[in-house]
Amino acid sequence: QVQLVESGGGLVQAGGSLRLSCAASGRTFSSYHVGWFRQAPGKEREFVGGISSSGYTTYYADVVKDRFTISRDNAKNTVYLQMNRLKPEDTAVYYCAADITRLQVGRGPREYDYWGQGTQVTVSS
Repeated sequence: QVQLVESGGGLVQAGGSLRLSCAASGRTFSSYHVGWFRQAPGKEREFVGGISSSGYTTYYADVVKDRFTISRDNAKNTVYLQMNRLKPEDTAVYYCAADITRLQVGRGPREYDYWGQGTQVTVSS
């Protein structure tokens, strides 16, 4: 079992920055990959980025590449999503998720086994 809790969401102006945190507990943190997803009203949940269990490899969706950075601190059981140059279209509920079964970092929601409750990010224009 893995428990995930996101924090750090809020309201920010376009061009601003936020850092989201995903605190994990339960299973050994360094044994699984972590992904970030987001879901805007009326839209499907979409992949934002992911980080391997070791932290050595990261992947990003094209729409956030060069603006968002994912990192993890395995000593603190926490994954971070640093979001810079935010745009109104980044407004969504952001979720972190854990994949405890696969060798590669997945990009689809179905590839993840455990989810946090989400944190709202709102970017005003």
